[in-house]
Amino acid sequence: MNDHATAMVMASFAADSLALGAHWIYDTNTIDSTVGRVETLLAPSPDSYHSHRQKGDFTHYGDQTLLLLESLVRHSGFSLSGFADDWQKVMQNYDGYMDKASKTTLENLQAGLSPEESGAPSSDLGGAARIAPLIYYYRNNLETLLKAARAQTKMTHAAAAAADGAEFLAKTTFKVLHGATPTAAIEENIDEGVRDMDLDARLRSSLDSVGKNSREVIGRLGQMCGIAAALPGVVHLVLSYENDLKTALIENVMAGGDSAARGLAAGMILGAHLGIEAIPSEWLEDLRKRDQIVNLLKKIPVG
Repeated sequence: MNDHATAMVMASFAADSLALGAHWIYDTNTIDSTVGRVETLLAPSPDSYHSHRQKGDFTHYGDQTLLLLESLVRHSGFSLSGFADDWQKVMQNYDGYMDKASKTTLENLQAGLSPEESGAPSSDLGGAARIAPLIYYYRNNLETLLKAARAQTKMTHAAAAAADGAEFLAKTTFKVLHGATPTAAIEENIDEGVRDMDLDARLRSSLDSVGKNSREVIGRLGQMCGIAAALPGVVHLVLSYENDLKTALIENVMAGGDSAARGLAAGMILGAHLGIEAIPSEWLEDLRKRDQIVNLLKKIPVG
């Protein structure tokens, strides 16, 4: 399992970095004409949201995923207060893009609100999508994993749907790490139901999109950041390309919009399923913080 757990984390990071060059371009014709088919890690354009980043870097989502991994190692597990302190120290001097949820959370923490109260009223997928390090750490303890996944998400994204989406992703990936196929894990979790009724209905409807044109499906489900659109898009990608991680993550980027958050989640599940060999070696080689991530994972106990 350790190989697949490592692949889960590395595929999540690689997917975010793959999305960097075309992130938040919603017009897919623009992606075609100005970026082309994104099959390798690319630098963002100078006028993008991520103009301070280079090829192989992460979006702000990936940076916060790495921050969570560092916090887990520093505190020998998930500590909400510790993560909040670590997050605040980094984000108050952050040189990358600050989305509204991050700005609001930072303001709330600086105003003295507790990490239980600091989250922005946001249902964006970005908070839930960064949990691969948590799943790696608690890959044999589902109860602790689910509590931590919800808590870390709510610290920045307080909408109920965001925490429910994090729980769905954590349960799905946990089951895949323990031998279930993504199809079986996702269908079982949808059958069990998601507490947020709108998200639940949208996830159920996404099952009908499997195998259809991903650009058209994600365009219909919604390219935006909100979890009610983005998480069904993740389900479509995972189930349509269950045994082809590379194509899944390329098609994710080519579908436009918030491809980074979708990629973090889809890469996490497919990495857990397919292992490290499924991730193109050049993607891993081009990750600027690959060695740092690998070294951090080595510090996390197995068991």
